[in-house]
Amino acid sequence: MSRTTFDTWLSCPQRNPQASLKLFCFPYAGGTAQIYRPWASSLPSTVEVYLINLPGRGMRLHERTFTQMSPMVQEIANVLLPVLDKPFAFFGHSMGALISFELAHHLRSENGLSPAQLFVSGRRAPQIPDTDPPTHELPDAEFIEELRRLNGTPKEVLEHPELMQIMLPVLRSDFAICQTYAYEPRPILDCPITAYGGLLDEDVSREQLEAWGKQTSALFKMRLLPGDHFFIHTAQSLLLEALTHELNLLARRLFYF
Repeated sequence: MSRTTFDTWLSCPQRNPQASLKLFCFPYAGGTAQIYRPWASSLPSTVEVYLINLPGRGMRLHERTFTQMSPMVQEIANVLLPVLDKPFAFFGHSMGALISFELAHHLRSENGLSPAQLFVSGRRAPQIPDTDPPTHELPDAEFIEELRRLNGTPKEVLEHPELMQIMLPVLRSDFAICQTYAYEPRPILDCPITAYGGLLDEDVSREQLEAWGKQTSALFKMRLLPGDHFFIHTAQSLLLEALTHELNLLARRLFYF
């Protein structure tokens, strides 16, 4: 893996070589890794935060996007392997939760590695099938209405035709990744899973979030926070407070027992 490829895929907002744990953060559909940039200064000093930069957005705007889960996970695994030199954890919101889950399985089966903990957010458990009709191939007007319903794209962007022409291909690709995803039954993970959800999320119910507990033989926790599907923004301070608590507990489990 070349240094250029590494720098393209990964960002580390605040280098922390003394950290005992690396936290890799995965964005939601249409989102950029930069949503996690402020986290580096808010989480415990024992944690070094890495952002996963997916193609088709940010500085990788003109790169070809992925439309299927498997090849993307394979590519991310190749990038991460050289930096998995100490305990690590994954955090992913919505699409990012699904990516991190599949990546955890890939690393275990292909490389004998496992995250110390998996933090999933705003996503139903992977074994629960999607019963909604796919939307990634809808005509532009209908697809934009679906984005409006989800409430994750700013109104100013939705009403800006030039910006939407830039964003639509990325959003369609990301939605395709999620909507064509096929869950594969495998031995469950042996790392703890913590699931976060929004109390007003109309797309992910409490029961669908609780079902993540069936994906681990270790400890499972769930925490609901104020807000809809994008509570990751509106309740960010509460989420970071909860995540800090979990990371401190993880550090004690890893290094003091």
